[in-house]
Amino acid sequence: MAAVLCLSALVLTSGCQSPSALLAQRSHYIVGYTDSRCDDPRGQYYNGLTRQAMVVRADGSGRHEIGQSLITRECQAATITGWWPDGRAILNVGYKSPAVGAWEEEHKTFANSTDGQESDCFLVDVETGQAVNLTAVERVSSVNRVLAPWPADPSRATFLASVDGKRRPFTMKLDGTDKRQVSSSSDNFIYGLSPSPDGRRSAYIINYKLYLADADGTNARRVDEDPKHEFRFVPIWSPDSQCLMFLAGEHYNCHPHIVRADGTGLRKIADRGGYRGVVQTLDHPDFHSDSSDLSVWSPDSRWVYHTAKVGKAMELMRVSLDGRVEQLTRSKAGVLDSQPKLSPDGKYVVFGSTRNGARALYVAKADGGSIWPITPSVKGRSQMHPHWRPIFG
Repeated sequence: MAAVLCLSALVLTSGCQSPSALLAQRSHYIVGYTDSRCDDPRGQYYNGLTRQAMVVRADGSGRHEIGQSLITRECQAATITGWWPDGRAILNVGYKSPAVGAWEEEHKTFANSTDGQESDCFLVDVETGQAVNLTAVERVSSVNRVLAPWPADPSRATFLASVDGKRRPFTMKLDGTDKRQVSSSSDNFIYGLSPSPDGRRSAYIINYKLYLADADGTNARRVDEDPKHEFRFVPIWSPDSQCLMFLAGEHYNCHPHIVRADGTGLRKIADRGGYRGVVQTLDHPDFHSDSSDLSVWSPDSRWVYHTAKVGKAMELMRVSLDGRVEQLTRSKAGVLDSQPKLSPDGKYVVFGSTRNGARALYVAKADGGSIWPITPSVKGRSQMHPHWRPIFG
């Protein structure tokens, strides 16, 4: 491998530091992201075929592709969707036939059938390139996505599988065996399955309605029955498992809300100021080519980071649980800062920005200070969906 990224125990010092010391410190952090072409006028199918799973150090060095060996035929592409606690990258490798791509373009929607589509979830060792396909073991579907650890049981993982045209949550052992469906609501559209970090509770969306349940999906109760809320998206637990955050509201006018783990204390925590809440991923917009801009927690559960419209720019913001709002970026008119993610120790935030004319990634201190690029701004290319590698060892 041309550039090996080795992450050992991270030792950070406090007090005054020289610029060279700060740069050396940043090189210990690693970010995974997806790079792709975004200017092909034929639509998102052809742009999507160029996706590459990439990693880069937080000082911008060591940038390279991972998972190339998993691409074994035409019309396949890889994306990095996160990291395993042991530092392995989570890759989704998907195949979609040209016929399916043409059908989707004609009907302006994604095909629910698994015919002509395949997708599997891999764990990839960044240093050695060794990969394991967990969803191919005792396979329940040819289309599988969103692999993640299962906090309710450290010996298991969770993923979503498409079965009979429906997306259904499953758990499995870490070797891919013993796959079990989590929710019995198999005839509904299930989205955003989120287990609490302490393993006691879970949350998920069915037909844009939010439910809180026990870890195994039982004893579910609906949360947020406000009739003005047409949509609810992507429930995310605070790291301390005390609160659940989700987006709720009208179409393209959803805002961060939080609720306690027992379902009480529901409230809106921030307003996005007219921001539509999506990032256009293509230079020539296509059907469903917007990517959701999600709010995220800080590792200490004290802050929610989000994007809001301020003047004529979309800025990074953070809000404390007591409602104190801080603006982290101050951009020129027309700039979109989006999709923030906090480093595991909460010291830095990575985010996407168009501030230099293309979709690239930047890192800043958690309070918004000292912003610097970690990927190049290249016309016709898009670097998006960043994920910090865990600090381990």
